[in-house]
Amino acid sequence: MNFLNIRAFVPSGKEYEKSKQLFQELGFDISFDGGSYTSFEKDGCRFFLQNYDSGDCTQHFMMAVGISNAEEFRNAVMEKKLVEKYGIKVWPIVEQPYGKEVCIADIAGVLWHFVEPPAK
Repeated sequence: MNFLNIRAFVPSGKEYEKSKQLFQELGFDISFDGGSYTSFEKDGCRFFLQNYDSGDCTQHFMMAVGISNAEEFRNAVMEKKLVEKYGIKVWPIVEQPYGKEVCIADIAGVLWHFVEPPAK
């Protein structure tokens, strides 16, 4: 028996539909919409956005996503004016031991770590 994949159910907070739009603008595609949860994917990375609001849960929930270019990713977020459009927070690129990291707090307050691995 093998494990085939792992996917998190990410809470959307109070604005489920707006959160769905944000993740599409971040580059994810909707693979299916189950009404109270939506499956998103891009380049083999997948998660479920759940229509769920719990302040405690969302404020302590984190996701890590590997990306190929932190600068390109952050520039795209800023050029699309997603901060103004969705009220999200985007931090500057930070050099971490595990790579270049761009953090985004989404609409619900979930902290997303978008990480470009170090060059080999």
